[in-house]
Amino acid sequence: MNLFDKVSEDIKKAMLAREKVRLEALRGAKKEFLEAKTAKGANGELSDETAIKILTKMVKQRKESAKIYQDNNRPELAENELAEAVVLEEYLPRQLNEAELEAEVKSIIEETGATSMKEMGKVMGTASKRLAGRAEGKAISDMVKKLLG
Repeated sequence: MNLFDKVSEDIKKAMLAREKVRLEALRGAKKEFLEAKTAKGANGELSDETAIKILTKMVKQRKESAKIYQDNNRPELAENELAEAVVLEEYLPRQLNEAELEAEVKSIIEETGATSMKEMGKVMGTASKRLAGRAEGKAISDMVKKLLG
């Protein structure tokens, strides 16, 4: 079962269980999936890879919104955003911990032959593609800087 079908199925389950936050998060994800499926250039299909990119973006947006709400003293709204982020994260691949990320980045640095910060772009290009959905861009960037610096 692909991610689109799984989300659609889980929307039904959330409706029956009356899980409001879960339902809202999944409906938002399905809306984004449908937009991606019908976008210009799309062939009416949605690969899991594309779905993961969409979910990653949505989780990041929820976390950024929650931070803004916290900064503006609106904890009830921040709480809701974080709860939706948790629901969406369930559909993403397991995130790499710091040791795993360091090992992956080291192997990418060896592959690309990078030796200095001047070659960070080359390493980041490869790392971003290979680690998409498994690590945040900022975490990858920080690790590359740490290992090349």
